[in-house]
Amino acid sequence: MPDILSEIIANKRIEVELQKQSIAIEQLYEGVSDTPPTRSMKQALATSSSGIIAEFKRRSPSKGWIKETASPEGIIPDYAAAGASALSILTDEKFFGGTLRDIRVARPLVNLPILRKEFIIDEYQLYQARIVGADAVLLIAAALEQDECHALTDKAHELGLEVLLEIHSADELTYINKETDMIGINNRNLGSFHTDVANSFCLAEHLPEDIIRVSESGLSQPETVSQLRNAGFRGFLIGETFMRTGQPGETLKDFIDKITT
Repeated sequence: MPDILSEIIANKRIEVELQKQSIAIEQLYEGVSDTPPTRSMKQALATSSSGIIAEFKRRSPSKGWIKETASPEGIIPDYAAAGASALSILTDEKFFGGTLRDIRVARPLVNLPILRKEFIIDEYQLYQARIVGADAVLLIAAALEQDECHALTDKAHELGLEVLLEIHSADELTYINKETDMIGINNRNLGSFHTDVANSFCLAEHLPEDIIRVSESGLSQPETVSQLRNAGFRGFLIGETFMRTGQPGETLKDFIDKITT
């Protein structure tokens, strides 16, 4: 299998440089000053009975288009009405079919915390996230050196954003520090895109007990989510399971009913 993550990151570096040429970071500095306060994703997950982070996702590098014509206006309010604890919105265009506009459109429609799901490599992307209305950002250990990850975490906090730190293996446990808001265990290898939910259970015993734990990818059964909750997880990032259906909001509602009853 090709290393998909390396391909995505190489493209992202080019993409961000082009964005900087279009809109100078100084303009983003000015835009941030006019943004309203953010919502706490970690608090939302800590107090939720389901912990579902419902994801808006049009396509996948490994599976192609999931719902090509999906609009945030048509799905995001339904996710909120169905009982989602938080939202994840993919903003990578080339590989996932998303845009920053998806967050900008979704923000006034709901009062839930929104995670910018993106391959973040530069603080420029943090300013973008804050301006369009995100409350939290994803930082992927496999895509960053430790010092880069910690610097981006500090900058995110300075901007009022929480951070979901994503790891996939025990080797990346060293990325966790006292500034970490939430720890995401990705059950999908971002190099090969092979998925195994057992990864969350394997790494659970190595995670600090005082940080919100999130299991990501490959979650399709309510029973699995219940087992993960018993293992100490409080967040469950799920997208494809809902997005592949005709009514993602209804599918989410049925899913949550099976967890909480």
